[in-house]
Amino acid sequence: MIIDDHEVVRRGIAEVIERADGMTVVAEAASVSDGVRRAGLVHPQVMLVDLQLPDGTGIDLMKAVRETQPEVRAIVLTSFDDDDALAAALEAGASAYLLKSVRGAEITDVVRAVAAGRTLLDERTVTRRRAGHEDPTENLTPSELKVLDLIGDGMSNREIAERLGVAEKTVKNHITSLLSKMGLQRRTQVAAWVAARKHSGWRAETGG
Repeated sequence: MIIDDHEVVRRGIAEVIERADGMTVVAEAASVSDGVRRAGLVHPQVMLVDLQLPDGTGIDLMKAVRETQPEVRAIVLTSFDDDDALAAALEAGASAYLLKSVRGAEITDVVRAVAAGRTLLDERTVTRRRAGHEDPTENLTPSELKVLDLIGDGMSNREIAERLGVAEKTVKNHITSLLSKMGLQRRTQVAAWVAARKHSGWRAETGG
């Protein structure tokens, strides 16, 4: 069963699965509520779950399905290469964590392994990854770090431009660059990232 709110992504994954020997897509869903309902009807062996859904997260869905069908095994398939999401997926009972950039053959290999009872995601994986994971801000320029910090303070692009004494277009260019370097897609993700780190005392080192 495939749960993803993007129809094109869902259909692409379904085609990859359907072409593989011995695999059948029994249902598709685009939301947490629809996913839980359909899982209750078709009783899938394996679920491929996106993390970002319109009415919640893939974590919510996995937990809800496990309450009534603990035997269903789940694979997180997401665009977000994030340690916190990885840990949350593990806690929710996911057996594997895949990025959408993987090749089709890798998806089918992981589905086969998980269906056979293997777990490719465990506490050691998360701990080892966190220990060796580079700081996503380490390649940012001093100006980009300042913009990052001010986004975390809730400032708009115009306010940041006024604070730094630069054009608003320059701020937008800095944001485009830091999004790319940090592997994020939207400004709101930057704000959320900074907010989470500031709870633990993080502050951008801007070199003065």
